[in-house]
Amino acid sequence: MPLLSFFLLPFAWLYAGVMAVRNWLYDKGIKAGASFSVPVISVGNLRVGGTGKTPHVAWVVRELLAQGEKPAVLSRGYGRRTRGYRLASTTDTAATLGDEPLQHHQDFGAAVPVAVSEDRRVGITTLAQQQPSLTTVVLDDAYQHRRVRPTLSILLTEQHRPFYTDYVLPAGRLRESRGGARRADVVIVTKCAPSLPTSTQHTIAASIRRYARAGVPVLFSTYRYGAPVAITVQATRPGTSIVLLTGIAHPEPLRNHLQALGYQITHHAAFTDHHAFSAADIAGVAAQCRAGQCVFTTQKDAARLLAPELATAVAALPIFYIPIDVQFLGDGAACLQQMLSSLFQPQAVV
Repeated sequence: MPLLSFFLLPFAWLYAGVMAVRNWLYDKGIKAGASFSVPVISVGNLRVGGTGKTPHVAWVVRELLAQGEKPAVLSRGYGRRTRGYRLASTTDTAATLGDEPLQHHQDFGAAVPVAVSEDRRVGITTLAQQQPSLTTVVLDDAYQHRRVRPTLSILLTEQHRPFYTDYVLPAGRLRESRGGARRADVVIVTKCAPSLPTSTQHTIAASIRRYARAGVPVLFSTYRYGAPVAITVQATRPGTSIVLLTGIAHPEPLRNHLQALGYQITHHAAFTDHHAFSAADIAGVAAQCRAGQCVFTTQKDAARLLAPELATAVAALPIFYIPIDVQFLGDGAACLQQMLSSLFQPQAVV
């Protein structure tokens, strides 16, 4: 443990104690979590920062569509400049909706309603009223939102930053203690190497099961990166020398992927997660571009780069985003597919 984290431990214990009391009140029913007539699927984490929630939510939504369901996505809309409930439309931007909900809306269009609301109870109720054919709601980043009782709770943790080695804020990056994993119905270890050995998987799973409920599946997922997608008219076929622009929590996997493909990253403009790009930021990136170079970014960052106020600055640059999809190792996909399918099967009467 770093020395600074050691000195912050008393504050972490205090914060953990407050969260423990709050969770105990919900666990004992003293404070009630709301249930709904449609299944509610929560995708979240214990740790602050990116564990891959957005692509995993997209995977769940695509699977629900493939099973014939009519899902909606509900998020808090972190980083937006609006308040209250809002249903995504074609006029929305990252500023009005948040970058992650906007990405879901761009991915699924009219096929999947996407809404934001700080109060998930209000959000689910309003969605159900506006979308009478809705069969399920997927909550993006709601693991600590105890006012809603999910039908299926999916907990994500990164392979290289697992929750069981971390500490509660401010000594570490956990939003609550490791024991919060007990609420999960399935744990997914994300951003794994595609060739992660089975023996390593067993070791990680054993560490997770020290905190999760007995019998909870532990699955492993990896990223599959797609070919670059142009977002500006200036973007022609990219060369091997590039500038990287990111505003996500952990850009290392993308950097490693691009370098493994032979791209030479001459400059990486790395901003914090959900960073609101400015014209000055874009100008700084443009200044780093050599003749013939293009800019690579993530799909989530592309949603913010396409804000109207940045149109002029962005249009002058050849910019591509790198799409990502989630793939499961072993029989992980089949396991999660079955768990999703079981939510809609009639319950036997005893």
